[in-house]
Formats: sequence, C-alpha cells, structure tokens
Amino acid sequence: MHVAVIGTGYVGLVVGACLAESGNDVICADVDEAKIAHLSGGELPIYEPGLEGLVRSNLEEGRLQFTTDVRRAVRESAIIFIAVGTPSDSDGSADLSYVLEVARVIGESMNGEKIVITKSTVPVGTAAKVRAVIASLAEHPVHVCANPEFLKEGAAVEDFLKPDRVVLGVESERAKEVLQELYAPFVRTGNPILFMDIASAELTKYAANAMLATRISFMNLVARMCEKTGADVDLVRYGVGTDSRIGPSFLFPGIGYGGSCFPKDVKALIRTSRELGVDGGMLQAVDTVNEEQKRLLLDRIVERFGQNLSKRMFAVWGLSFKPLTSDMREAPSLVVIRGLLERKARVVAHDPAAMKEARGYFGEAIEYREHGYDCLVDADALVIHTEWQPYRRPDFARMRAVMAAPVIFDGRNLYRPEKMRELGFEYYSVGRPAVVPERAGG
Repeated sequence: MHVAVIGTGYVGLVVGACLAESGNDVICADVDEAKIAHLSGGELPIYEPGLEGLVRSNLEEGRLQFTTDVRRAVRESAIIFIAVGTPSDSDGSADLSYVLEVARVIGESMNGEKIVITKSTVPVGTAAKVRAVIASLAEHPVHVCANPEFLKEGAAVEDFLKPDRVVLGVESERAKEVLQELYAPFVRTGNPILFMDIASAELTKYAANAMLATRISFMNLVARMCEKTGADVDLVRYGVGTDSRIGPSFLFPGIGYGGSCFPKDVKALIRTSRELGVDGGMLQAVDTVNEEQKRLLLDRIVERFGQNLSKRMFAVWGLSFKPLTSDMREAPSLVVIRGLLERKARVVAHDPAAMKEARGYFGEAIEYREHGYDCLVDADALVIHTEWQPYRRPDFARMRAVMAAPVIFDGRNLYRPEKMRELGFEYYSVGRPAVVPERAGG
C-alpha cells in the first residue's frame, strides 16, 4: 500500500518505519528541513530501541522516504496518517492547530479518494473537525478515521509490530476493509483489531492513559501514608498487586509520571470533562498528586541540607522521564534540578541516553559526565531519578570511596533499605523507612 505519515516526531517515525517494514511504500513528511535532512541520511533525532535499524534498512530498500513536500506525500498516497503534535494549551486542552493545518493541506492537495487517519492523540470530535476542513476544500471522497496509538517509549517498535490490540474508529466499510488489510501483518497471533465508532476510539486513548496515570498517583498517595505509619510500600504493593482483580502493573511508587502522554492526556481529559459538564475531580486529583510527587526528592534534599545549597554538590543519575528513552518532557528530574540550581547547588549529571536532550533544557548550568561513577566524585549526595539498568547494581564500595558523604536520595526504590544500612549509607526512598545512621547530619 502507498502510505503517507505527516509528522516525523516520535509517533510518526515509529508508524512510518514499522509500516515500511511490513512491505508498504511509506512517505514521511515534515516541514522541518533540518530534521528531514538528518532522517534521509538515517540519523534519528530520538533514542528508541530498534528504531534506527528499521529506518536505515527500509531507506536502503526504498520502501521508506522522507520529504518536506507534504503535498506530494498526499498526492502519492492512498492512506494518510496525521501524526503531528497536539501540545497542551494553557487551559489544559489539546492544541489542534497543527492537526487542522495538515487537514487543510490534505484538502488542497487531494487528487483522488483518500483515507485519512488521526494518529495523534486528539479529543473527541477532532475527526469530525478534520473531515469538515478537508470536505470544504476537496471534491474527492475522503474517509476520516481515528487510530490512537498505544506506544510505550522504550518499547514502541515492539508495541507496533506486536500490539495487544489495534483500536480503529471508522465511518465506512471501505475504510474498514483497507485498514483491516493494512494491520493484518501485525495481528497474526490473534490479538484483536477493535473496530468502533470514531468518538469511542478517540476517547479510548485518553481513558487508557488516565487509568494508568491514576494507578501511579494512587500508589504514590499510598506511599505517603506508608511513610507516616511506618509501613513498607513494597509490601503493600505486593499485597495489592497479587489480587487478580487489580494486577501488579503500574503500581510502583516513585517521583511521578512524565513524558509526552500521561501529563498531557490527563489534563486534556480534565478539560474535556469540564466542557461536557462532567465532574472531573478525580482526574484533577491524579494530576495534583503527580505534580506534588515530582517535588518529593527536592523537599527531602532541602530538609536534609537546608535551603542554601551553595556549598553543596549533587550527583544525578537519570534525566529522562523513564529508562530506554531520551525523552525529558515533564520529567521529574527537571523539577528537582531546577530547584537545586535555584538554591545555588552544583549539579553533575549522567544519563545513558538523555545527555544531549538535557543540554537543551539546562545548557551549561549543570555539568555532564559520560560515566555514572564520575558524577560521584566529591558529591554530597546522589539523586536518582530514572531506573536505568546500570544504576540497579552499582559498586557501592566504589561509590563510598569517591563521594564526600554516602547519602542517596532514590526516587525509584532501586535498593533495599536494610542493605543500604549494612553498607553504611544514609538512604532516602519512597514509601519506605529512611536509613539515617546516627552519625549523619550537618
């Protein structure tokens, strides 16, 4: 099939590369000339396991190409995915200006019947707006569909190639037949393609992300109660997660969720609920708990060292909002590091993938090290934001030897408190008793 993907961000790149991998001829279009130039040479602007190999191999095979000529991509394709950004407006609603601009270009460029699919996460009613824009400009038939993505950063290629399910909102039998064929290679093991009305498909994505975000904020709230009562949140999590009605996923306490989806989608659903006259108080609480949780480590650092940190140096392990991605959008590390800098602290950071990304946020206000242990030299404390695998089993003796003081603020509960006590560390985690040796202080 001949497919266009408009937008070469995270979602657009994964969609384009994976559809090309299944034998389709795919044109990925974007107005960013520099990005397209890099992509045409096989250079990716993001870190995502497996994606670079797919892009390069399909470029070489001629099934994948990149262009700034959006109109050509539309004319040469029968299926068009809209995968541009939908950032949050100041009121929390999704900004649809990019989506509707693409719809305008599609309408002006159509040279025959097209199937247009919103892949971006968009609120209920967006497909109808896209259809109206295209229909006002085009004489040819158009089938507008909704196909929300469920791609986890760090596992997006696997998620697309082997999806749990494919959600498709369609309005015509023609669109249903074509999309059934397009997605058939990815569901050969029997996972379902769920056809539904467009409004239900649009709402499904928001509902799924809001549910997962709710689980995270709920466990972070429980973690706070554990700290007040002396309970261990890990034991509570085991007790809750082994209930077959609940399950263990997304019950890990920490310093809040981030990234491109959960924060934006929860806020957008709150806005939608208000517009519909539905009480969204529960979702507002999810968002509030998350924003407060991002400050947890900063508050503990200030409690331990005081407001004036001008004579303190902090090592940071982890900058991205989660492992296996370079994405720092809405990352808890941003809140903590900004708070440290405001208090005049020296910050030395390491991340396996997000160092370049971090320079876009902090420039030279913080220092960067290529190796994690190098951050620790003369550090007053280590602050852990991201549960990258190399951080899980470090050489604690080496750490103690180079740090000014053996103090760790762990936002992901990577280590057991009893072990840290045996090793002589002052250790603060989430929802578990702090390890504070008698000699600690000052």
